[in-house]
Amino acid sequence: MSGFFKKLFTRGSSREDPAPPPAPEAEIPPPATEIVSSPDPEPAPPAPDLVPVAPEHVALQPEPEPEVAPQQRGGWFGRLTEGLAKSSRSLTGSITSIFTKRKLDAATLGELEDALIQADLGVATTARIISAVSAGRYDKEIEPEEVKAILAGEVAKVLKPVEVPFSFGTQKPFVILVVGVNGAGKTTTIGKLGAIATREGHSVMLAACDTFRAAAIEQLTVWGKRIGAKVISRPTGADAAGLAFDAMKEAQDSRTDILFIDTAGRLQNKANLMAELDKVVRVIKKQDETAPHAVLLVLDATTGQNAISQADVFTRVAGVTGLIMTKLDGTARGGILVAIAERFKLPIHAIGVGEQIEDLQPFDADAFSRAIAGLAE
Repeated sequence: MSGFFKKLFTRGSSREDPAPPPAPEAEIPPPATEIVSSPDPEPAPPAPDLVPVAPEHVALQPEPEPEVAPQQRGGWFGRLTEGLAKSSRSLTGSITSIFTKRKLDAATLGELEDALIQADLGVATTARIISAVSAGRYDKEIEPEEVKAILAGEVAKVLKPVEVPFSFGTQKPFVILVVGVNGAGKTTTIGKLGAIATREGHSVMLAACDTFRAAAIEQLTVWGKRIGAKVISRPTGADAAGLAFDAMKEAQDSRTDILFIDTAGRLQNKANLMAELDKVVRVIKKQDETAPHAVLLVLDATTGQNAISQADVFTRVAGVTGLIMTKLDGTARGGILVAIAERFKLPIHAIGVGEQIEDLQPFDADAFSRAIAGLAE
């Protein structure tokens, strides 16, 4: 296990690391329909320049990564830079075009402000960057690299206070309630976190309390098999709170270290969402009044400004204790993480920039700031 994962998952008390279980292969992308279990046939070598097409009813596996040693990607900073490439190119490209051989005046500052707002950095952070860039430089030429350095510095000031590694307490089971809208990547994130935790030697149980989506139950079940974690599930449409109660009892009886509870995220009806989550929390507390010990909100970066409204709803409904942002590699507006940090001041535990388990890492404010500003490590 790498040092990055050990930073993400730690307990108050130390333990000897047992032999790690086999690592799961690649992350299972959220299926559009129910997963169909079938033996994997031996793949035939594809003809040159032809791409095999999988049937629509079979969950597609991610395309294999090129056979490049991890160190050739520059470690985590390399993966982070790759993942934030869309956001960085959009933002730094604008900065370069604005400030190449031009003096700093009202027009250039206006263009910079537009670029920062379009990158979803938020009004407050944008205002501070504009102020920092203009201080003592008005009517003078300023190099794009200097603007990028100022951008990275101001972004880091916002993010550093919310850079909080996730830590397990000494409670057993340590109960983690995972919330977020459907499609944000909750189930996949639980699978990745569970894989990391089992590699660290913790026993893990998964509770499939998103009982309204058969695909979510199937996906969590497959993850459980891959990482060696027991999955508590019920047929589609079952009572989520009752399932949570049963999972708590099973985890306590088996002395399981960590219990992850997946939940539904239907924002179409906030009243029903609030009632269901409130009921889940109540039945958990009947088993352990200190639980849930963590409430993690999973946000999809590709939703842009919608991520702010999601954070607003779930912090009020579920008592969120920390954030994990996924899919930063799929958007040119990765700055939304900065806007969310500025507004909610919630701990950011981890971010995801790809499909592999190692692409989910503890949040590093300085690395993120430099990567989005297009600066070297």
